Amino acid sequence: MASFLPADWEKVVQPAVGSLYLERINSFLDTAYGNEIVYPKRENIFAALTATPLSEVKVVILGQDPYPNPKQAQGMSFSVPAGMALPKSLINIYKELVDDLGIAAPQDGDLHRWANQGVLLLNTVLTVPAHQAGGHAGKIWEPLTDEIIHLVAQQKQPTVFILWGKQAQKKQTLITGVQNLILQAPHPSPLSAYRGFFGSKPFSQTNQFLVAAGCNPIDWG
Repeated sequence: MASFLPADWEKVVQPAVGSLYLERINSFLDTAYGNEIVYPKRENIFAALTATPLSEVKVVILGQDPYPNPKQAQGMSFSVPAGMALPKSLINIYKELVDDLGIAAPQDGDLHRWANQGVLLLNTVLTVPAHQAGGHAGKIWEPLTDEIIHLVAQQKQPTVFILWGKQAQKKQTLITGVQNLILQAPHPSPLSAYRGFFGSKPFSQTNQFLVAAGCNPIDWG
């Protein structure tokens, strides 16, 4: 059984992916954390699911894998603990937020305040070896995170899926349902942010959609 998943997610994920696959995840984690430095801390791998129950998801911001440097990864895409220097991608996300909504930039990089409002901050790969970005891609996680994306898209709740960059946009085929909105833009990393991420206005578009659907907007500040 998927005892490592929050109960509300386990209830729908376990029948879809099967208990044997979930046992494989546990075995993978035992080996990975036993043999190398891996981020985030094991108890924080599913922090995004814990912070945002399935029934409360209104927005999904899809990332790739956790930050591979010490003390940054906390189990939610793009988020870092309060007090940490902001990663460059998050700096650019905040720049777009300021330009889009005309508000002050948030004071720190901890995005729990978004997650607690129904923003699922999901990485497609949930662990990373220290200093090896993408090191666990293709190893174990994609069947689980693909199913999570698919399950969210099937909910009656209208949901905004924010796909930044080519890797996230590959998941578009998992997002079915006319009730959902898909927003795509280049990744906010310094390598691609100037190719169309800046000026894409994802935050205002998300809130306009939510309000039109009869939902409370996200307080992005």
